[in-house]
Amino acid sequence: MPSTVEQLSPSRVKLTIDMPFEELKPSLDNAYKEIAQQVQIPGFRKGKVPAAIIDQRYGRGMVLQEAINDALPNAYGQAVVEHKLTPLGQPEIDVTNLEDGKNVQFTAEVDVRPEFDLPDFSTIQVEVDDTEVKDSDLEERIDMLRQRFATNNDVERAAKDGDVVTVDLEGSQNGEVLEDATAEGIQYKLGSGGMLEGMDEAIIGLKAGESKTFTSKLLGGAHRDEDADIKVTVTKVQEQELPEIDDEFAQMVSQFDTAEEMRADLMESIVRMARLEQASDARDKVLEAVIAKTDFELPQSLVEAEVNARKQQVTQQLAAAGLSVEQYLKDAEDETAETEDEFWAEIEKRSMDALRAQIVLDKMADDNEYEVGQEELTQMIFSKAQQNGTSPEQEIQHMQEHNHLPEWMQEVRRSKALAEMVSGASISDASGRTIDLSKLGPDGSLAESDEDEDEAAEKAPAKKTAAKKAPAKKTAAKKTAAKKTAAAEPKADEA
Repeated sequence: MPSTVEQLSPSRVKLTIDMPFEELKPSLDNAYKEIAQQVQIPGFRKGKVPAAIIDQRYGRGMVLQEAINDALPNAYGQAVVEHKLTPLGQPEIDVTNLEDGKNVQFTAEVDVRPEFDLPDFSTIQVEVDDTEVKDSDLEERIDMLRQRFATNNDVERAAKDGDVVTVDLEGSQNGEVLEDATAEGIQYKLGSGGMLEGMDEAIIGLKAGESKTFTSKLLGGAHRDEDADIKVTVTKVQEQELPEIDDEFAQMVSQFDTAEEMRADLMESIVRMARLEQASDARDKVLEAVIAKTDFELPQSLVEAEVNARKQQVTQQLAAAGLSVEQYLKDAEDETAETEDEFWAEIEKRSMDALRAQIVLDKMADDNEYEVGQEELTQMIFSKAQQNGTSPEQEIQHMQEHNHLPEWMQEVRRSKALAEMVSGASISDASGRTIDLSKLGPDGSLAESDEDEDEAAEKAPAKKTAAKKAPAKKTAAKKTAAKKTAAAEPKADEA
């Protein structure tokens, strides 16, 4: 069917589609059949009501509307393919002319991917930090293992730094007990931090059954950041006995027979993790450099929708954590914004960065006609299951229930696009060493031969791209969740 395209802006077009009536006729016949099945008219069997009677009873206009609504998606899709457009949102469709028996004309305005050229990736040069691994990193990892398998022994003496104590807390203001500042049976290791300011000093020197009151700012609840009197009562004092680092310990906590083997494996694990973090940083920087070398206009409606969605998500997660933006900014150690306006401006920038990254990666994938094989999709499902702590079967069920298949396949295509960009770029560390990510396995190991390299590439799981996150730092919502659960979280892999 005839169609024309008008460029309203670099990222928005207007399609005008002229549909001959004969092409509408199949949809019109279906509309009559469906209406005939739904209505009951005396003298006619259900489903056998003639078209003329339906027109007489319900009007020809209603039938035409049903037929047009049915035919429009296909007509619009044909026009998009004909003019080689890449829509970035849903079209705004308007029927501009209808001549019964002759033709139907309609327009469709839609945001589209703007035209732009990708840079020569060989001109991209990025530098990342060296993979610094210290002996102290190994000792910290071993200390964590010792802490996990430590034995706590009850003692009758006064508590001292390093002891594990069980305490009851009662917060009050002006003599009135605050329910949300009261708790019993809290176990805490003195000196580990993360509790009320002044609590360690109050507990040290107390025996089981003794109490002390101190003043501190509350960390949460309705009286967050307000001063309160905290009465702490020690109910148990335990001395922590850490296991010796010997062969017996190695056999208990690992698959190795000797402490030396365990240490070597832990160090190798730390080195591999450092390589993966360095690789993640390299991918982010390559993508940022590619985006910096492209120039195109983002569709305003798409920007507004993305920004509003990000703001709503962040607001909900902050509310779930019991935080205002002001409180979050006060607590966040790696947040650069100092005011609420700066914070929301940063969220908007990250949203636009994410959109730019998505558009660049999608163009790369389309230009190279990347396809997604079953093995690649399976790898992504296994990767998602590992990240989410679920089973592959649960991820498949989730994908089917929420129709995530097209989205996940697009993630794989973007991952391929990013890998191609990275392979063409020059990456070096701060010491000037060239970094070849094609030799890096999914576990951080390095391929030593071409055969090993091929095997590592085949096993590498799909990486999340900046289509989901901007190549900046992780969002405030994620950092808030991390603070809420008190779990250490590495910087997000944005690319």
